[in-house]
Amino acid sequence: MKREAVTKGSGNIFRDLGFSEERSAELILKSSLLQALQDTIRGQGWKQVEAAVRLGIDQAKVSKLLAGQMAGFSVERLVHFLSLLGQDVEVTVKKAPRGRRFGTVRAKRSSRSKAAVAS
Repeated sequence: MKREAVTKGSGNIFRDLGFSEERSAELILKSSLLQALQDTIRGQGWKQVEAAVRLGIDQAKVSKLLAGQMAGFSVERLVHFLSLLGQDVEVTVKKAPRGRRFGTVRAKRSSRSKAAVAS
C-alpha cells in the first residue's frame, strides 16, 4: 500500500493556501467575525428572513453569510452586522513580538457572548 506524504499546516489555512500574510490576516479576521455572526443568528433560532430584517439586507445575502461566503462583505460590514444583533465587538492593538514581521489579526469570542447566544 502506497503511503501519501502529509505536510503539517502552519496553523493559518489561508497562508497554507498561498495567500499573502496581509491578505491571510484579513481573511482570518473575516472568518472569525462571520462565525460569530452565524453563531448569533443560529443561536437565536431566527429564520433567514428574520435575520435579514434585523440586518437590513435581503434574505439571499443572509443565506450567503450562513453558508460561509465572505465575498462582498467587508470586515467593517460584518462588525456592523454584529452590533445590529446586540453583540459588542472590541478591537485591541498591541505591538507584535520581536522576530515577527507582521502583526496578527484575530477576533475572539468571550465566554459571556457564547453563553448569551446559547440561551
